[in-house]
Amino acid sequence: MRSGPLGFVRGFRAVLEPLAAELVVQADDACADAELVLAPALGAMGRHLHERYGMPYGILQFQPSEPTGEFPNPLIPSRTLGRVGNRASFAVVERLGWLMLGRMMNRRRGQVLGLRPLRGSPFVADRRDRVPVLCGVSPLVVPRPHDWPDYVHLTGYWRLPPDPDSPTPDKPALPPDPDSPTRDKPALPPGPDPTAFPLPPDVAAFLDDGPPPVFVGFGSMVPDEPDAVAEQVVVALRLAGVRAVVQGLPVTASADVCPVGEVAHEVLFPRMAAVVHHGGAGATAAGLAAGVPNVVCPFFSDQPFWGRRVAALGVGPPPLPIRALSGRSLAARLLAISEYRENAAQLGGLLRVEHGVKNAVDLIEGS
Repeated sequence: MRSGPLGFVRGFRAVLEPLAAELVVQADDACADAELVLAPALGAMGRHLHERYGMPYGILQFQPSEPTGEFPNPLIPSRTLGRVGNRASFAVVERLGWLMLGRMMNRRRGQVLGLRPLRGSPFVADRRDRVPVLCGVSPLVVPRPHDWPDYVHLTGYWRLPPDPDSPTPDKPALPPDPDSPTRDKPALPPGPDPTAFPLPPDVAAFLDDGPPPVFVGFGSMVPDEPDAVAEQVVVALRLAGVRAVVQGLPVTASADVCPVGEVAHEVLFPRMAAVVHHGGAGATAAGLAAGVPNVVCPFFSDQPFWGRRVAALGVGPPPLPIRALSGRSLAARLLAISEYRENAAQLGGLLRVEHGVKNAVDLIEGS
């Protein structure tokens, strides 16, 4: 799978183009009477609907995509390009994105929305108009860049509201009882009610039948050779001497390996000893909020960025690119997870009482 911004935009276009006309029609129908539209910047759907109906719009970001000199665009695989190069990388990514999508989106503007083609970059136009930006990322994970304008807001992660009985800054959790028989099992954090998202019975039984396992799963990412990756994962588990819940890989159920299908990460991850995932924005948010070490095996896109953030925060080892995954390399990271447990637990506790959704709603209602 091609990495970097060009690969990301090509992949996005491959998914979007066959559905573009239908998606624009559906968005048009859904938003005709809206008071406000919130949409990602890529594709400029918010601007299209604003021009058609006149309602205000805001931009949603799932990774920090506003230009800054503090780090490159998250789609750039480099750690840094220097302050000037970092800022320039955002312009390069945006230009590539609009070059590849602009003609297609302009056709839909005319055919579906009855609008004339956009001239110039919608990204530049949005900044010129100071369109509000809501970035659903925690400042605990990516500190807010000092050079961001005031209309760009780092709200915190958009997670389900915490349980009303969960710890808060004004009502801290009680310290663990050192004599408790469950002291080695991670406590369920605030978040979705586990009874509302029950684990499959076989998974629940597996969890109760031994020490906390690790989770291994790569979401929608499919390795080029899934059987070979699955084989190396099983080797790593054996070398590290750990049990595992494995999602999306062709592994055989055994006393130490439990294959699983769709399951709520917010419920499963807190019961893990560590989580091994691809480093997507959503998987990383869930893994960090769970308060357990994260092992990131990036494929492409923004995944290396999140893997570097995990390592920089001290809540997981350096990322292990999927192309470099072997039984020994993954086992080495699993054997080191105890080094990251304390930092991961502390960060998870802070993230679980963060009010990202409320912050975003307050900003919308106050605008």
